[in-house]
Amino acid sequence: MAFDESSGEGGAISQINVTPLVDVMLVLLVIFMVTAPILQQGVDLELPKETIAPIEGEGEQLVVSINSEGSVFIGEGNEVEVEKIGDRLQAILSTRQDKRVFIRGDRRVSYGRVMAVMARVRRAGIDKVGLITEPTA
Repeated sequence: MAFDESSGEGGAISQINVTPLVDVMLVLLVIFMVTAPILQQGVDLELPKETIAPIEGEGEQLVVSINSEGSVFIGEGNEVEVEKIGDRLQAILSTRQDKRVFIRGDRRVSYGRVMAVMARVRRAGIDKVGLITEPTA
């Protein structure tokens, strides 16, 4: 048998009203469900298909993308010239713990273009460079 101790004396209510908490949590859930697909990083590419074990990453990964025309992008939509990519990556990685860079190259881009970008990244002092592919079905 429960008693409401606040009924006669005007004291504080000892019960927690969870309705506002549930409302806030549902709104946050909807916001995260809508924004999660938007957070996909990179430029729309047709990646080569290979089966390899995925690389575990910590936090947000720095991705350099090369589209089928050979244009180079850092992240999503930030086009950069190949000659300046080393300086840009050094500036970005100076504030990060994870010093890895991943390269996504469209399967129609020449191997030489991908290697030119990788060479510029390595010359900038970034030793941890990975290549991204799509898994085969």
